Amino acid sequence: MTGVLTVAVFAPAAGALALLFLPAGRVRAIRAFATAVMAVPVAAVAFGAALFRYGEPGLQLVDRATWIPSLGISYFLATDGISLVLLALSALVGLLACIASYGIDERVKEYFVVLLLLQTGVLGVFAAQDLVLFYLFWELVLVPMYFIIGIWGHGRKEYSAIKFILYTMVASLLMLVGILALYFLTGAHSFALPDLVRAGAGLPAGIQWWLFLAFFLGFAVKVPVWPFHTWLPDAHVDAPTPGSVMLAAVLLKLGAYGLLRIALPAFPEAAHRFAFTLALLGVIGIIYGAFAAMAQRDLKKLVAYSSVNHMGFVLIGLAAATPLAVDGAVFQMVSHGLVSAMLFLMVGVFSDRFGTRDMTRFRGLYTLMPLAATFMAIASFANLGLPFLSGFIAEFYTLLGAWPVYPTVVAVAAGGLLLTAGFNLWMMQRILMGAPLPSQAGTPEMTPREIATLAPLAVGVMLLGVLPAAVTGWFDLPVREIVARLGGM
Repeated sequence: MTGVLTVAVFAPAAGALALLFLPAGRVRAIRAFATAVMAVPVAAVAFGAALFRYGEPGLQLVDRATWIPSLGISYFLATDGISLVLLALSALVGLLACIASYGIDERVKEYFVVLLLLQTGVLGVFAAQDLVLFYLFWELVLVPMYFIIGIWGHGRKEYSAIKFILYTMVASLLMLVGILALYFLTGAHSFALPDLVRAGAGLPAGIQWWLFLAFFLGFAVKVPVWPFHTWLPDAHVDAPTPGSVMLAAVLLKLGAYGLLRIALPAFPEAAHRFAFTLALLGVIGIIYGAFAAMAQRDLKKLVAYSSVNHMGFVLIGLAAATPLAVDGAVFQMVSHGLVSAMLFLMVGVFSDRFGTRDMTRFRGLYTLMPLAATFMAIASFANLGLPFLSGFIAEFYTLLGAWPVYPTVVAVAAGGLLLTAGFNLWMMQRILMGAPLPSQAGTPEMTPREIATLAPLAVGVMLLGVLPAAVTGWFDLPVREIVARLGGM
């Protein structure tokens, strides 16, 4: 046991416990302590990356111990290249969201306790290699996000929080049914994920069909796949800015990760049967998300619908199941995590200054706030897929890899890129260009704290746009192993 993943996953939970003993009135100390705790997973994942044996197959950084031997349940954390890049994304976004949370001034101690617990749940999902442990971390994610929306949100926050928890809890119960059915139908003596994936592939096609459906529905709500997306705009609009950052940049990746790690390789025959349906749902999400974003006046809601648009590319890549398409899907998870975090942080910057997210109420930000406008432009250009930024690489890999399998779907999705460019350019024209309104005179530029949360994301977006191998080199081998199980090209 290396202990690296255990430290990364449980340091935030330990920090949350320690925060309970700090007086609620010591706000600065609480913020500083929470930030220091959030930095621990960043350091642990970086250390784990240094230990990681690049190019070797199988799981690494294994932490394993017997937990409930009578049921074959174990404490089993491990990573391959796919998990590692998502752990790195989650650790970075969690730290930046923590810094962005300094603007929270209501029930500060409780907020940071909940945020730290959320981080443990997220990191645990990406590291767990036992399906029971995976499910426990999955459920842990839901409760803190429910409270973040319901207590520290705004607008119809209670409605949005309840809608979020109902959708995701029902989906989680379907996944739990799938986990138990997979365990009993295969006659497995262990809930270890690698063992159950191998056993599931040997089940009859009819059983695979139903089990795949249970897991797919459980994960599709979290992606979110159209038409299971309706909770997302409400949750984003009413969540506080750091909550939206965590939701878009990290939580949406949990569903896509579950599809890639469990649903597809465990039920390859069912995956082939459903593949075109998945691709079709992906392209519908791309087109629908773009049109819905175009219809918005609320900047935050526009960014929320853009997530539906971009996660459609992930679904197409997974459905095509070629090495390049799946590489593109995983790259899109990372790219969208960086870009969506930037966009929601920028929405927070603007709404803090103007007291509104209505794009008709502010304009000319290149004149008023040139630095903020530059960050917004970088995020928006990456969001529309401009070359030399990460979004272009993700979409190019995905569509190029999917073309031999679904040329018509790829052609329609490529047309959807025009719509994606359209709503991003329209948004930038509305808020960045033109003459500022008289009421905006004297608007302050970004603070050092805001710059500190956005600069690492901007660097990542630009770096991955010119050096994609810095990421794809980590997960290309495990992607090819998964594709081989599916009989992909």
